[in-house]
Amino acid sequence: MDQGKLLSVLKILDRRPGLIKPVTDLAYHSKRVKEGDLFVCIRGYKTDGHLYLSAATERGAVAAVVEEFNDDIQIPQYKVADSRYALAVLADHFFDHPSRKINLTGVTATNGKTTTTYMTNAIFEKWGLKTGLIGTVVIRTGRRMKPAELTTPESMDLHRYFLEMVETGVTHAVMEVSSSGLELNRVGCVDFNTVVVNNINREHIDLHGSFEDYFKAKASLVRNATKKQWAVLNLDCPYTRSLAGETKAKTFTYGLKHREADCLVHDLDLSTGRARFTVELRRKEPAALFVSQPPSFKIELSVLGLHSVYNAMAATLISLLQGIPAETIQKALAEFRGVERRFELIFEDDFKVIDDHFANSGNIDVTMETLQMMDYNRLHLVYAIRGSRGVTVNSENAEAIVRWASRLKLEKIIATTSIGHVGEKDLVTAEEQQIYSAVMKDAGIKTDIYDSLPEAIATGLAETSSGDVLLLAGCQGMDYGAKICLEQIHRLRPSLPEEKVFAALKNRVAGV
Repeated sequence: MDQGKLLSVLKILDRRPGLIKPVTDLAYHSKRVKEGDLFVCIRGYKTDGHLYLSAATERGAVAAVVEEFNDDIQIPQYKVADSRYALAVLADHFFDHPSRKINLTGVTATNGKTTTTYMTNAIFEKWGLKTGLIGTVVIRTGRRMKPAELTTPESMDLHRYFLEMVETGVTHAVMEVSSSGLELNRVGCVDFNTVVVNNINREHIDLHGSFEDYFKAKASLVRNATKKQWAVLNLDCPYTRSLAGETKAKTFTYGLKHREADCLVHDLDLSTGRARFTVELRRKEPAALFVSQPPSFKIELSVLGLHSVYNAMAATLISLLQGIPAETIQKALAEFRGVERRFELIFEDDFKVIDDHFANSGNIDVTMETLQMMDYNRLHLVYAIRGSRGVTVNSENAEAIVRWASRLKLEKIIATTSIGHVGEKDLVTAEEQQIYSAVMKDAGIKTDIYDSLPEAIATGLAETSSGDVLLLAGCQGMDYGAKICLEQIHRLRPSLPEEKVFAALKNRVAGV
């Protein structure tokens, strides 16, 4: 990036005397341009903002930031090497560096970003802090709450959210940081106090081109951290552990298996699916943060899953760094009811129904390991094949299911392509269905594939008996699975109170 050219762009934000058309706002989407906006042409995975420069000009843009000039456009154009980075710098400057005025934690992981941020937010709120939250499910700034469109918003939107937080008195915020958000500079110029890496597994390979590039994007959150920041790291993950020596940040580590961590887990009990364990705090420095904390304390979770233990440990360490006492952490985690579709117990009577997003092989491994530690009669799996995510992801997911099938005594898998319940960008391709079927055939596992999500779930319910577990598994294709399943249960068992059957949907965004 030519810093001199970028600084020349910043000058038009200063509204200096003599500037004929001062910039009144920023925009990167041509349809959202208003009179007086500075339009930044950014390149995405599917489109290029340079194609819409003319439209932005017609809507009133007074200047544009570009990576290549357009001679047919009359407004001033400022050429930069990386317009995405420029957008982050401009937004941070335009909104007066709002992230510097908040105690901000950024969480990245292949699995568990959402739950970790929600757990952390729950602890912060229990301690009486005014909080903000940015992630996959929802964005909450103190002024408003809205469903999220991207895991990590574009940099301009992100800095605007931080500004709203500052204006409404938010003091602490937690946000999910995705690999694409890091690679595309969406978190450019964001001033984190704490960065967190829970785990890194194989995911988004088709998006990034290779696992190495995916890891590089994830790792940048820690590698670029400064001496004033803390890095919270899970030492049980080898990729995360490797970053401990590659950062200037102060590190605070945890683990269930790696016994050199600053914070350890003992006496883990997952027999009911809900974890109970003891936290041992081995770190002694800095004394100001840890002197008032007990050397060990017990945690009991209301949510299910081994992965919830890792998420809770990350949230615990983040909170300890804020000086929040162990007693508050214990209470908040005991009351935490979970995040939708993250090994979520959506029905519990004579059998259990669990809803899990099954995003990748790492997620599948943790979910299946939890099930292996639970007590139940039989497991039934309804799996939504991942649509338009590539052959690699679907092959690895199918292979992960196969690895666990014999251990969990899965003789048959009910699969679905979820036609009618996914949009065009999430449709299962013929190649994706074929690779799933081929892996199952090679492993000798019977699988029935249904185009209809309701039909697949109805089949799973029909085969589920008392003492069993029915697992609804899959990403976009299973988003409506919980609602469909509970509606079917309600029809099959009309004597059950409606509030009992649909309790899990009450707090969900859009009620699905």
